[in-house]
Amino acid sequence: MTPYKESYWYALRVTYNREMIVKRYCDANQIISFVAMAYKISERKGVKIKELKPVVHNLIFIKATRLLINELKLKFPIRYMMDRGTGKPIVVPETEMQHFMTVAGNYDQGIVYLDPGELGLKIGTRVRITGGPFEGVEGTLVRIKNNKRVVVEIKGVMVVATHYIHPSLLEKIQS
Repeated sequence: MTPYKESYWYALRVTYNREMIVKRYCDANQIISFVAMAYKISERKGVKIKELKPVVHNLIFIKATRLLINELKLKFPIRYMMDRGTGKPIVVPETEMQHFMTVAGNYDQGIVYLDPGELGLKIGTRVRITGGPFEGVEGTLVRIKNNKRVVVEIKGVMVVATHYIHPSLLEKIQS
């Protein structure tokens, strides 16, 4: 089958901070999508309010066929994020996306979001988390802000890091 008829996870840019408009449309039309969110404290008229907001504006992941994405492009100002090496849209493997959503979808766990270029991921050890809220997630062990964390990368798009993970909850993945 061609990519136009099979569903994959695509990283998409949405202009003018409209990622939540596209997300609501996807939810209403049973289209699987994901926007990385985190709680932010803002102040309105002297009252502090804790709100769930997108972590990275203009970014949404949608699991759909290329045909459906192209239809969405007619309704919304979205475009594919392109792989610089191949010139093709970035397709996120299902397992990688599931690990990313497990970490990024855990709003209150001290998650750190990074640009892919901020870490030398090649120097870390590949690990699997064996317990806690991130059980089953695979990533790379790194040190950030003096804590050992596991990072999950969507190549060329984003890196997300867990909070501190105790060494007893980590197992090395054999390469």
